[in-house]
Amino acid sequence: MKKYVLLMVVGIFILTSCLSSCNYLNKKPDNLITDQLIWNNRANLESYLYNIYSYIPETDGVDYTSVGGSDESTTSNHSYPIFQMTSGNWSPVNGYFDYWGTLYKGIRASFIFEGNIGRAPSNVLSDALKNQYISESKFLRGYFYWQLLKQYGPVVKLTGALSLNDDFNKYPRSSFETCVDYVNQMMDEAAVNLPATWASNSNDGRPTKGSCLAVKAELALLAASPLWNGNSAFANFKNQDGTLLTNAAQYDVNKWKTAATAAKAVIDLGSYKLFTNLDEGGTTFNPYLSVRDVFLTNWNNEIIFTRNAWYIYGITKCASPAPGGYDLYDATQNIVDGFNMNNGRTITDPKSGYKETGFAQADGANSWEQSKGQYNMYANREPRFYAYINYNARPVLDAPTVDDKNYFSSAGNVDGTGRSEYYYSGKSGQKAAGTGLTTGYGILKNISPNDNIRLDQINVYRPYIILRYSQILLDYVEALNEYDPSNADIVRYLDQVRTRAGLPGIETVYPEAVGNQSEMRIHILHERQVELCFEGDRYFTLVRRKLLGLPVNQAIYSMNTGADDLGQGFGFTGFYTRTLYQSRVWKDKMYLFPISQYEIDRDRSLVQNPGW
Repeated sequence: MKKYVLLMVVGIFILTSCLSSCNYLNKKPDNLITDQLIWNNRANLESYLYNIYSYIPETDGVDYTSVGGSDESTTSNHSYPIFQMTSGNWSPVNGYFDYWGTLYKGIRASFIFEGNIGRAPSNVLSDALKNQYISESKFLRGYFYWQLLKQYGPVVKLTGALSLNDDFNKYPRSSFETCVDYVNQMMDEAAVNLPATWASNSNDGRPTKGSCLAVKAELALLAASPLWNGNSAFANFKNQDGTLLTNAAQYDVNKWKTAATAAKAVIDLGSYKLFTNLDEGGTTFNPYLSVRDVFLTNWNNEIIFTRNAWYIYGITKCASPAPGGYDLYDATQNIVDGFNMNNGRTITDPKSGYKETGFAQADGANSWEQSKGQYNMYANREPRFYAYINYNARPVLDAPTVDDKNYFSSAGNVDGTGRSEYYYSGKSGQKAAGTGLTTGYGILKNISPNDNIRLDQINVYRPYIILRYSQILLDYVEALNEYDPSNADIVRYLDQVRTRAGLPGIETVYPEAVGNQSEMRIHILHERQVELCFEGDRYFTLVRRKLLGLPVNQAIYSMNTGADDLGQGFGFTGFYTRTLYQSRVWKDKMYLFPISQYEIDRDRSLVQNPGW
């Protein structure tokens, strides 16, 4: 998709006057879109297609799913929308992250594209390419509906672009199951003319057969989960005419089997594998580089679907420590406590060797581990912890030269490593940086060590990964455990994720969990929490599992970043104290977003989500 950026600019220039005001309830004449100027010119036609891609929501590190929606992260700017939401300050009238209109614009654009691409002469576009482009459009329409289902539940299923003369009040919501079937239909139809893999990186960002299968797997997991499978709270979720909008109140264990089968189809396709540093020329397996660099390469065989146009600079700037960064996107103590020890055990396990107090007396065994003098809380943790979390006294990774590193250090701490100073008077602390109250932790996932945030230089392009193979493996074992807990594939594929992360197998560390459905469920969900942190999965996992509302997931903890260190710096033990950062406000109606009152007023057949 890199080469498509210029074409998108051309397409957007042509289409802006019409598309900017189009949504599924407010139609403008389509003469500018259907004009032969578009469909007789390949560049313009392709620009229209690439414009449909632009409706993929920018969830890449900047929205509620990846920053602040769940217990893994928050923002130091308490006026930000996500902080307002988690404080209970939102409603159908003043909602946030409302993607309803954007996604329906994309859906409408896909219908128009498919309805007009046939007008392109064969000397402009071959039949094979037309079929491919139609498949891409269908994938995107199914993808948009999938996003709507995750956020709003049952939505309006359209079969074409509405015209100006349509009676919008005749378009009620379709049932959740009908919408699921439609997404699966779109993915099946799209897969017919999409390749298993693309031959060159110039097609990065386009869907493949595997992308279609992966969406089906994720959707099936959603449908099988407690929010939509056995949820009595939706027993009376109906349209105005009394039609039920879901059969979610009836539990069906076979939905888990459907989800497992869908995930296994991606595995059996044989197109994907877990990335390791050996794929990039490494001679010895390094778990730290493997879990870090999967996000930093232009392409690798773990990637299933990406968004290639994303704000790399903004994410890097906001997640990095001051003075180069903004200290805006923060990891929480909750997720820090989630990472295992390097022996594969959780920190609550008496056999883990975890120490809560004191300072490390020696460097870690590997270069990526703790340094002498850092707090024991951060010692001997698994490689993913060091790849994804920035903590007090950890050398910054976004400063390539010694001078750049020293820029992050106060005078008494200059040592050529640029250790992050999250304590109160440190350069990244509340007093010195002039920032809001931070958690004392930064987010490193998706941050390249070759970028120089001091000089605002982002040197390494990489796509933003939306779907990857690790996620599918975890989908498979989660679903399999719910209907066939003794299946050997659970250990087999869960261990693949753990082994790549440098951890021993689950059957070695916790043999009692093998074949025990409830115990294995805990370990599988814990593995999702760690492996997929800051990728949006934690939020939706807690939602579909009806766990987000639990008090343990609404109490957000940090280090004691507001305590004055009195000049003690890294040695101030008062900093390393779990502190309640935010007691979030929760009501069960929040498992689904409200449909905005604006949309309800424009389509009188729409019913609001329960509780809103």
